[in-house]
Amino acid sequence: MIDYPFQRQVVADVLNGFNLRKNLLHIISGPRQVGKTVAARQIAKQWPGTVVFASADSPLPPESEWLRAQWGRALRANNKNRSEPPLLIIDEVQKIRGWSEEIKSLWDQNQIEKPKLKVLLLGSSSLLLQKGLTESLAGRFFLHRCPHWEFSEMAEAFSFSLDQWLYFGGYPGAAELCNNEAQWAAYITDSLIETVLTRDVMQMQTVAKPALLRHLFFLACGSPAQILSYNKMLGQLHDAGNTTTLAHYIKLLESAFLLSGLELFKRGRLKRRGSSPKLVIWNNALLSALSGGDMTQNRNDFSWWGRLVENAVGAYLLNSFTGPTINLYYWRERGLEVDFVIETPRRLWALEVKSGGVGKTPGLTRFCRLYPETKPLIIGAEGMPLADFFTCDLRNLLL
Repeated sequence: MIDYPFQRQVVADVLNGFNLRKNLLHIISGPRQVGKTVAARQIAKQWPGTVVFASADSPLPPESEWLRAQWGRALRANNKNRSEPPLLIIDEVQKIRGWSEEIKSLWDQNQIEKPKLKVLLLGSSSLLLQKGLTESLAGRFFLHRCPHWEFSEMAEAFSFSLDQWLYFGGYPGAAELCNNEAQWAAYITDSLIETVLTRDVMQMQTVAKPALLRHLFFLACGSPAQILSYNKMLGQLHDAGNTTTLAHYIKLLESAFLLSGLELFKRGRLKRRGSSPKLVIWNNALLSALSGGDMTQNRNDFSWWGRLVENAVGAYLLNSFTGPTINLYYWRERGLEVDFVIETPRRLWALEVKSGGVGKTPGLTRFCRLYPETKPLIIGAEGMPLADFFTCDLRNLLL
């Protein structure tokens, strides 16, 4: 990826973290092609000591001995500034077999020796990263999340308009191809979708039906921000197996930052799992690249554009809120719906997206009657303008 002059907030966050008195492993987690490696190289340029950079992103996953060798390289590195420790950066660390156990052993040993390394790890699989962090590295790391690019970032770095961001999404490496939409779509399909499905998702766990997982993702891209029952998906997918398989594959796609299936909101004992999921794609570029048309055609299809806008709201929420204390749902009852429900330890929000003109919101009204503590928010139309919503600090707005 090109080293853009634009610098994301994660760069400053990591550098500030290295200055803390407590020496911690720093880990950047996020999707492919959102600038994790660029951010790491920007961090390396600003680090006053020696930097050793290595990538585990190869067709054959490296063994733990490879990781130990990179660690040794960093310890032996010639540090021109002896007052600063060497910095070791490992890209796609989750692909190394036994990486978390090996890092734990090396890290614990390094804490009683000199020089003490500074270590930055990058990963694009939340499932494998979280498994390694919780099993072996508890109390030893700080996690920095590097999500898909927001509208404000694409506007500042590439002068994107809101419509461009809603259509082309937030992949900085593809921004320079937007003037040739055929090339742009081919890049998104071949370099992103196929790479993630074949090299990332398939390496997380053994996938018994890889064709089914692929078709499930394509089905979701054709139904953005829509509620699809598992039975309906079974009817549209060849060799679909059962609902448990589909639910598991949705979780795999979510761990690769591609697709989430939002659950139905039910409070208390009535809350239930296994509801029909609302499918939200994490980046609108994935939808547009597979849509088969160009931006003008998609913009003039008001029904489809409305789906893109609603999906973008859901994706913005997913990319902004990652953690166990904030949960994102949808709500539906007897034909009435609320697009998104956000539950925090202290607040309950109900969000309705209006990409067209002014309209009634019976679902929002019903939901607020059922849950009087709800804070309603209409996005678009007569409510909060789309541009304001996509550029606001969601934590300040909703929390």
